[in-house]
Amino acid sequence: MPIQLATSPASIARCFEVLRELRPSLESEADLVAKVQQKQSEGFQLAFLEHEEEVVTVAGFRVMHMLVSGLTLYVDDLVTGEQFRSQGHGKTMLDWLIAHARERGCQHFSLDSGTHRQSAHAFYFREGMRISSFHFVLPLKP
Repeated sequence: MPIQLATSPASIARCFEVLRELRPSLESEADLVAKVQQKQSEGFQLAFLEHEEEVVTVAGFRVMHMLVSGLTLYVDDLVTGEQFRSQGHGKTMLDWLIAHARERGCQHFSLDSGTHRQSAHAFYFREGMRISSFHFVLPLKP
């Protein structure tokens, strides 16, 4: 099945179980729908891949201009459901995202990945990606 963009509340909600594996702070399908719809107003898109009518891979991304890299497709979220990993679904999504970036005229493709996600890092290295910088965070909420 081809990769689709989740644009309706129902299609966004279908991505919840897989996306929650990466973002456990998501409380419910309704929480995901509200957050994605708010982010969509900022250019965010949510893509998903189905296998046998079940969502197996989800990617949240946006295209933006950055001083450091020009027009860039930035991946906020990329996850394949645990039981579907190592079956080519992540590669299918990554290839689609890169092709989408090229179609949009992007000069760069980038993503951040949590330091604890070693299996994901091995996948990104196999796909030719390299670490270009560190991402620093300072939580501001008490």
